[in-house]
Amino acid sequence: MKDKILEAAMRVYYKKGARFTMDDLAAELSMSKKTIYTVFRDKKTLLYDMVDFAFDQIKESEAAILGNNSLGIEEKLQGILSVMPENFTGIDFSEIHEMGAKYPQAYARIRQRLESGWETTLGLLKEGEEAGIFRPVNPALFQMIYDASIERFLSGDELKNYQIPYMDALNGLVDMMICGIKINGE
Repeated sequence: MKDKILEAAMRVYYKKGARFTMDDLAAELSMSKKTIYTVFRDKKTLLYDMVDFAFDQIKESEAAILGNNSLGIEEKLQGILSVMPENFTGIDFSEIHEMGAKYPQAYARIRQRLESGWETTLGLLKEGEEAGIFRPVNPALFQMIYDASIERFLSGDELKNYQIPYMDALNGLVDMMICGIKINGE
């Protein structure tokens, strides 16, 4: 039941952003709010759990990328840095910063999840350096550049102002970062 509610919450978030109401969610699920409240105490709790649900899906997608033996180190690194589960396509991620004011715990959880779990990514970076694919770079700096860019994408209006979809910005960032560390620069 919890996953069903979280999946529906993702769909409603896609349509309305963090402004969705529990009535919207109940209508999406064709169930009563009372039923939803037996699983989630309130919208704050739902949003917090929704963050973990979304990031857990991202981790599943990362595992699929890592397990794909037809991909090389560069493709795996690119895939992991730009991974986004299917049901996230079309979400306006620039609206996420709005969540920070009204739902600070959920927003803090987003930040925490973005900043953790870098072991695999940095391992691929090191593996690529050892294989002569990437030039040596400071892994902490690499992570900081990525994190700072994502934070800017999420907290600013620049993407919206320049009419750049979040996924285009993410893919562009990843392309620039990988081209910047490749030995042959292609």
